[in-house]
Amino acid sequence: QVQLQESGPGLVKPSQTLSLTCTVSGGSITTNGFYWSWVRQPPGKGLAWVGYIASSGSTYSSPSLKSRASISRDTSKNQFTLQLSSVTPEDTAVYYCARSEVETIGYDHWGQGTQVTVSS
Repeated sequence: QVQLQESGPGLVKPSQTLSLTCTVSGGSITTNGFYWSWVRQPPGKGLAWVGYIASSGSTYSSPSLKSRASISRDTSKNQFTLQLSSVTPEDTAVYYCARSEVETIGYDHWGQGTQVTVSS
């Protein structure tokens, strides 16, 4: 069974870069037909898609983030990583990694989520 686990610092200062890693077990991130996404939920708000890296290695991020998000992967470790630059307190959220067979919807496996707070 596929399992996802997020890791990274829980506190980031404004203007710095947030970096999170999702470690996948029970399945390869290069298996054809899957999208590996980052999704976040700010306090008191709904889920918001951040970006994905496809099994092919192509990436796409939410236009609302204005090119601040970058997603990469390490296939030797079966991990993918989110980097979000120039963070502000509005980037405070629980960040999840998730898998789907369709871009940005229909997630069938989720990580447990990790709280990231942006504060000085």
